[in-house]
Amino acid sequence: MQIVLMNYAYDAGDATLDALLQRYESLTGWAESLLVAGAARVTVVQRYARDAELARNGVRYLFRADRRQPGMRLWSGARRINRVAAELRPDLVHVNGLLYPLPTCQLRGVLPRSAAIVVQDHGGVPGAGAQALKARVRRLAERAGLRAADAFLFTTGEQAWPWRTAGLIAPHQPVFEVIEGSRQIVRMPRELARARSGLRGDPALLWVGRLNANKDPLTVLDGFERVLAALPAARLAMAYQTDELLPELQARLARAPALAARVDLLGRWPHQRMAELLSAADLFVLGSHREGSGYALIEALACGAVPLVTDIPSFRAITDGGRLGQLWPPGDAATLARALLVLARRDLAPTRAAMAAHFERVLSWPAIGRRALAAYHEVLARRRSRGVAA
Repeated sequence: MQIVLMNYAYDAGDATLDALLQRYESLTGWAESLLVAGAARVTVVQRYARDAELARNGVRYLFRADRRQPGMRLWSGARRINRVAAELRPDLVHVNGLLYPLPTCQLRGVLPRSAAIVVQDHGGVPGAGAQALKARVRRLAERAGLRAADAFLFTTGEQAWPWRTAGLIAPHQPVFEVIEGSRQIVRMPRELARARSGLRGDPALLWVGRLNANKDPLTVLDGFERVLAALPAARLAMAYQTDELLPELQARLARAPALAARVDLLGRWPHQRMAELLSAADLFVLGSHREGSGYALIEALACGAVPLVTDIPSFRAITDGGRLGQLWPPGDAATLARALLVLARRDLAPTRAAMAAHFERVLSWPAIGRRALAAYHEVLARRRSRGVAA
């Protein structure tokens, strides 16, 4: 199968191609996993600040200049890179993101009729941020544009329901469950990881993410505070990429000296050292209210940190329906505390063994590549069974 991966947006802050591809680890990992799974050819077509081309690990990357800003408005088209994709004569084009309805619609118009289009969700929300007339216009544009797709990929089918109920994904358009992406990370021996990271505690809890309302670090603090007496050696470490709620976090700790004495604010932890931090942790706690997938959680499972995460669709998929670790309702500190006590009193070795097997079977790049390619073949067969000629 000849596959094109289409990326309509890019980050202007990346001055070099190497920097951009390093940032887009999920893009390069997905492309390479398809080749490993048996795809004949994989080409990435990417909007960028200038024209360029390179090949890496068997994948061809075509960068094409666009005079507009990196982010695309609702009415923005992408005729030039769509033509580049069409000239490759692919069997299937995989579009990253449901938030580009006009480019996706234009893409359908220039592709061979036999070529299929699959659109992958990356955590967007239908009509996000739009109001009144603008919302109605956006909804009509999204509905028309997404009709060009033959199928959609979501981490879990449950995440597609807002799009279906809004009429943006039609009943005849299938949704395939494929984890959004994986990470190349290797677990370290626990004692070595603790020595390098400085992580402490029995159990040692780790929280990683942005300090914002969706990640809800304050509820995590509230839940941890409830178990201080029951778990006198437990500690919570927090590594964060952004610090929107840092003043609130610091104020919360200032009001609770006993809690503050058991919490370590690590700040921005280098991603290249994340394996040592995750491998040193006993439990990995997250308070997210909504996620497209959960890359930090996937890394945690790979490194043996047992999940103590919120009961949201993507986390259920990643944790095998909650069988790996414990799930708790977003915003519910009391249930978090009870779940933490359950894990703290459990032998975690069997859970870690199950996590390692689940990662290789479901969450690793080879597993994702096989699942994605199987979905592509089914989509293409459906399209061609309808008698669509080239």
